Amino acid sequence: MTTSARTLPLQMLYHWAEQRPDETYLRQPREDHWHDHSWGSVLEMAARLVSGLRRLGFEPGDKIALLSKNCAEWFICDFALQMGGYISVPIYPTAGADTIRYVLEHSESRALFIGKLDDPAAQEPGIPDDIVRMAMPYATTMETHHHWDSLLVHEPMMERPVPEPDTLMTLVYTSGSTGKPKGVMITHGAYAAACRGILETTGLNAEDRAFSYLPLAHITERVYVLGASLYAGTLVGFAHSLPTFVDNVKTIAPTVFISVPRLWTNFRSGILEKVPEAKLKWLLRIPLLSGLVKKKIKAGLGLDQARILGCGSAPVSPSLLRWYEKLDMPITEAWGMTENLAYSTLNYPFRSDKIGTVGKAGVGVDIRISDNGEILCRCAGMMKGYYKNDEATAQALHDGWLHTGDQGRLDDDGYLTITGRLKDAFKTAKGKYVLPVPIESMLIENGLIEQVCVVGSGQAQPMALVQLAEGSASQGREQVASALSATLGHINRSLESHQRLGGMLIMKEAWTVENDILTPTLKIKRHLLEQQYGDLDQRWPKGQTILWEQDL
Repeated sequence: MTTSARTLPLQMLYHWAEQRPDETYLRQPREDHWHDHSWGSVLEMAARLVSGLRRLGFEPGDKIALLSKNCAEWFICDFALQMGGYISVPIYPTAGADTIRYVLEHSESRALFIGKLDDPAAQEPGIPDDIVRMAMPYATTMETHHHWDSLLVHEPMMERPVPEPDTLMTLVYTSGSTGKPKGVMITHGAYAAACRGILETTGLNAEDRAFSYLPLAHITERVYVLGASLYAGTLVGFAHSLPTFVDNVKTIAPTVFISVPRLWTNFRSGILEKVPEAKLKWLLRIPLLSGLVKKKIKAGLGLDQARILGCGSAPVSPSLLRWYEKLDMPITEAWGMTENLAYSTLNYPFRSDKIGTVGKAGVGVDIRISDNGEILCRCAGMMKGYYKNDEATAQALHDGWLHTGDQGRLDDDGYLTITGRLKDAFKTAKGKYVLPVPIESMLIENGLIEQVCVVGSGQAQPMALVQLAEGSASQGREQVASALSATLGHINRSLESHQRLGGMLIMKEAWTVENDILTPTLKIKRHLLEQQYGDLDQRWPKGQTILWEQDL
């Protein structure tokens, strides 16, 4: 099928269901075996679900939320909501009760699909009593009003509706790194433009296979995997659980695998546990062994057939990307945000000399830098605005451009480097501004450091809060402190006096989504750490540069 600029994702679902009705589209592990869903069966289930929703009295324009980890049924619900003219409201499966309640109430959702969850008992108090609860076919301790099977008993709707491009398709709530999540309004046409852009930029096709595990509530997975799979006709597989993750990846053998810096870091730690760095370097220098070693490592991760490896959501260390490049695993870094549907820049086709940038503008995307260094974006795949927040909409969208709030620079080839957020800059007690992101980028080059946040608003000097990488602690405090101290000295010599770090504080507890330091997309909630360590310079022992939090 030749797609035009106005071909919507639903039309592609209809196309594949007609042309390849019996070919597998979605592969879902459940109850110790794989459940394969063909293109034809996916469309039929979506059409039955629409009939079920109509029987329950839901009308086009109603908001219906989804709370589940990734699964085949998430896709099917999304298709049904589009077919029925409903507005979907995805919620992160790790969201706490307060966030769930806020999103459901702010969006005015009438119903909620409940699927795979790790801690439903903790989340259930966030669901208002008047919300109709509908269960996907997974065990849950939550009380539900309607089960999956009872929704699918109805005859499938026979119409094949095509929404108007400018009608609202979904409300995607931001991860809330600086406060309450904002509901980003996305139309069918904008979503289609972003999905098609991914297809045109990467060349995805029906021979590709994708693995879906990053939260579908985040726009990246919704565009790069769910949406792109419709245009490319790509098979998509899912994970059963964390313990089976790698085995599930091996079964699917994805040709496209998108991840986040933390998982790539964990993969590297797992590899180095089996083959220490010194031995790995030695093996890679031997021509006869190098290829075999690389092949074995890739096969061990289930990525031996991957042609596109991606990374986004949070800053990634260039040294980590270089490490994978030596294994013939070039990782494409990309940048985007919910407001431009996560489709802005990509380092694809991969260019080694552009590691450290987030790539160049994708097909149909314009990027420019404003006079104050802010990154501006213009493309067909942009939000309509923020739901119930005209003031924030006016700040973000004007003069035909999305004002991203990110700062950056473009090189002569059009490749973008992110230098920070406008709101992240802080003043020290000396009254001078510090941009934390460039300093953090230098710190994270040290392989001992997994995550770092530079704070210092109102303090004498900025300080670095550091979370050590897995395995770092096993080296012993003195060795770690010595290596970090050398890094600190090296970095400080390159900084102006007001930017120089007064010290590094090694965190006692890991930053996680559960303890609310990380957003569901693994971004650090900088403002919370600023609040928590706002008086660090007053508590810091004289003469110390590297300190463990438990000793503070």
